[in-house]
Amino acid sequence: MGISINWLKKYVDFDYSVQKLAEALTMAGIAVEAIKEAEGDQIIELDLTPNRGDCLGVINLAREVAALQGKKVKMPDVSLNENKENVCDYISIDIAVPDLCPRYTARVIKNCEIKDSPEWLRAALSSAGVRPVNNIVDVTNYVMLETNQPLHAFDYDLIPASKKILVRTARKGEKMTTLDGTERELDNSMLVITDGEKPIALAGIMGGENTEIGPNTVTVLLESANFNSICIRKTSRALSLRSDSSARFEKGVDVNGAVYALNRAAALMQELGGGEVVGGVADQYPNLIKPPVIKLRTERVNYVLGGNLSEKEIISYLNGLEFKTEKKGNDYLVTVPTYRPDVLIEEDLIEEVARLHGYENLPSALPEGVCAPGGLDAYQKFQRQLKNLMSEQMSEVVSYSFVNPALADQMLWSGNNPFRKVIALANPLSEDYAVMRTSLVPGLLKNIAGNLSRQIESLAFFEMGAVFSPGSEVLANEVYKIAGAACGQKESNWLADKNEWDFFCLKGLLEGLFKKIGLADYKFSAQAVEGFHTGRTASIQINDVEVGMIGEIHPAVQDNFGIKHKVCAFELDVALLFQYSASKYLKEKITKYPVAERDVAFIVPMPVTAGDILELIPTLGDNLIKEITLFDLFIGNPVPAGKKSVALRLRLWSDEKTLTEQEVKSVMEKVIAEMTNRLGAELR
Repeated sequence: MGISINWLKKYVDFDYSVQKLAEALTMAGIAVEAIKEAEGDQIIELDLTPNRGDCLGVINLAREVAALQGKKVKMPDVSLNENKENVCDYISIDIAVPDLCPRYTARVIKNCEIKDSPEWLRAALSSAGVRPVNNIVDVTNYVMLETNQPLHAFDYDLIPASKKILVRTARKGEKMTTLDGTERELDNSMLVITDGEKPIALAGIMGGENTEIGPNTVTVLLESANFNSICIRKTSRALSLRSDSSARFEKGVDVNGAVYALNRAAALMQELGGGEVVGGVADQYPNLIKPPVIKLRTERVNYVLGGNLSEKEIISYLNGLEFKTEKKGNDYLVTVPTYRPDVLIEEDLIEEVARLHGYENLPSALPEGVCAPGGLDAYQKFQRQLKNLMSEQMSEVVSYSFVNPALADQMLWSGNNPFRKVIALANPLSEDYAVMRTSLVPGLLKNIAGNLSRQIESLAFFEMGAVFSPGSEVLANEVYKIAGAACGQKESNWLADKNEWDFFCLKGLLEGLFKKIGLADYKFSAQAVEGFHTGRTASIQINDVEVGMIGEIHPAVQDNFGIKHKVCAFELDVALLFQYSASKYLKEKITKYPVAERDVAFIVPMPVTAGDILELIPTLGDNLIKEITLFDLFIGNPVPAGKKSVALRLRLWSDEKTLTEQEVKSVMEKVIAEMTNRLGAELR
């Protein structure tokens, strides 16, 4: 935006050169991009931040200059010679949507003469890049540039006999032709000014062709209103129609400055067009908006800025901006004019003080204080340890916490499955990121599918992260989990043959992990889990508390993800693993007495699991059975149908003596007897 220096000097006498003015404004947060020379004038080009839309008005920029120089702003005279008539006899105003139109004011000017504007007015508009049209239209543009309040002039005689202004939202499919000659189709989110029936202006953006000021206009209806910034922005964007008026309303316009701008324009029209101003202002202002009052603690100013400003200096800066101050005890109550909608809280006031004092005048110092060394707590250290241990066997992946709700169908989760209880995002980027994830497994399957499609077939991934489920009204339930998935062949070398990732490989990986983090008393129990292969899935329990699960993905789920290879996966609760892990390891010395080894084979019913056997045997033998290894499993002829053969190696020793053959035999007999009685086993 360009501001004429000659125009600016009408409102404030400043001692700055143009270059010094540009520097002072820039340092105060109102950036000057360039200085341009004009005939007998200079133009400063401003690059305003979105919160300083008030400086689109020359008077408001003059307020900034006055505050920097310790001067007063000279406001233009708005004296009017009104006739004895009443404007209410000419026009009535009704606002159907006060939330979108907080205020609407209007005046009527009779007996106008439409002609070219005087040279000074034409020059002022040209310096701001606005094309002069005629004296009436030019006045509305001039006052808008001067006060930052958009105005609009209607040809009063083109408004129907009802002489009514109704501000409402457009009807869906309603059409109107704007001043640029374009017919536009509207919808019910758009705000229009109507004559009681049809639209005569697109509120805050552009007038209608049907009430345009022309050479034959005699009576002018002058509008000065305030409109909702969000509504104007959305309408402007939807219609691809942007104007100087909409640019101002989008950033916010002073609702309490509407009448001043209206009177200023009426006075100029009377002066330049010989018009007769009808007495009074038609003003609909349903809900009075008062200037905000903000509490300011003067000691807080220096605390935030790190300066040493006196109370007198602080208040003088605020008064220079026309902010009224009232002392209350050790604090001040600051009334902020409504033309500054960006100042809402105490920190905003402190920023105003800093701007006027000059950021370059604030002392520079390094922060002081007691610095405590940062560190990780025990849980954070455990998470890092867990991630490092998993990285030895698997590659880590990181996925978005937002997922596609269709993943629940791909995982074959039923309607009452807890994993279907998702938190939907109010404004998702796309359908692929519409809900919060409830499990890490679907994300791992997507990663596996993506890699398989690129002919990478040896895959082992893990991820550690949060999953979410609905909680209280304020917060969701957030649980930290670690999950892994693997398929294809394990990495092989000259020492090891290729092995396929299966349930038992993944189970062995977890058992090794549990040992390294000091977990004891864990067990795997067969359990059906939706989305996993029946009979090839188990829950993982520690001290009878379920901490997770492991299993082979159901073939139908694999098909849904486009995976042709067998996939195994697990998911564990990190907090529970931390709770049951041991931070210290107990060391045992190696026995100095001989170890006795015995191999024994049983035929057991098919439902009996290795876990059942390994849970039973250590309870036998008076603590002499130290190690048990399952080294063979056989199903088929000559083993009877419905049964299987398991072979175990037991290692026995005592820390106090050498075991006799009779003692070993006694233990083995007890093992055989208990296996027979409790598990229905037969000795092979």
